[in-house]
Amino acid sequence: MPFINVKTNVAVSKEKCDRIKSALGQAITALPGKSETWLMVGIEPEQILYFQGKDAPAAMVQVQTYGTSAAGTDVLTGKICGILGEELGLPQNRVYVSYFGTANWGWNGNNF
Repeated sequence: MPFINVKTNVAVSKEKCDRIKSALGQAITALPGKSETWLMVGIEPEQILYFQGKDAPAAMVQVQTYGTSAAGTDVLTGKICGILGEELGLPQNRVYVSYFGTANWGWNGNNF
């Protein structure tokens, strides 16, 4: 049950959103036991973001997962930065990726 939320200060067309969503669906497999089957993706374009005191193109990406460890996060971070670089022209050094794991995750009126 992963959720990846991409917040960026650049404009993102529907076509780019679709390509980012698909690429993240492949990238999530870097985390053991995770797949696109349960992946939810959020993309928040044109946000007000300052990094290093500048509003140059940047992104904050949050990855939330249920029942996973830190295994695979180095690989996933590289894939996320590559995807955002390719699709949005973001330099890797202007992208933060944070990870949050939880033991409690709800869906369909119940918790897993």
